[in-house]
Amino acid sequence: MRFGALLSLSAAGLLAACTSLPTSNFYTLAGASSDAGAQATQAGSSSTVPFYFELAPVDMPQQVARNQLVVQTSPAQVKVLEEKRWASLPSDEVRRALSADLMRRLGSIDVYGTSHPESASVYRVKVSVQRFESWPGSQAVIDAVWSVRVAGDTAVLTCRTVAQERVATGYDALVDGHRKAVDEIAAAISAGVRSLSSMPAPAASSSKSKSAVRSLVLPCPAASVMTSASAR
Repeated sequence: MRFGALLSLSAAGLLAACTSLPTSNFYTLAGASSDAGAQATQAGSSSTVPFYFELAPVDMPQQVARNQLVVQTSPAQVKVLEEKRWASLPSDEVRRALSADLMRRLGSIDVYGTSHPESASVYRVKVSVQRFESWPGSQAVIDAVWSVRVAGDTAVLTCRTVAQERVATGYDALVDGHRKAVDEIAAAISAGVRSLSSMPAPAASSSKSKSAVRSLVLPCPAASVMTSASAR
């Protein structure tokens, strides 16, 4: 009888321990941005888009390349939050959000890893995140170096965007801050694509002149141009 009572108590204790285990919260950067500037015309059918773009996988710093949220507790110290997690790796989250933002802003289609018409213009976009910092109740920071070039051309536009968004208390606010930072980077990249697309085509008659035109160092879009792009 005593053994049965002890067994029942042990089972009850195990059940209580299981029910008291903390649950994980999962966050994503996907979905509509809270920035009104991201509300642009959706991309149309493949026959109506003016060009395509290819967004390569995004490079992220190794210290945040994990599902757990990594938050800053000081400039030299971070904390890994086991119960606060990204729905997928941060590099995938940033790439997915950037791709959606660029499609809205450019009225185009991301054809990375997908077949597309051979005759179409394709802008290849590469993003390397140098810093991805999460300061709860303070700010979300994404420092990214990005480049744009037309497939088959040697002209490359390489720029840097440092997006810093103030955030309120709470992890929902922190994630929303990163979402806004991604949108700011998308605005800069879309301005870069439009800047590159406005360059005159090199003369086909002279390979020397073509080389000269395309060896120029291309300037990054001015802040005013990026602001204008964000309103599209």
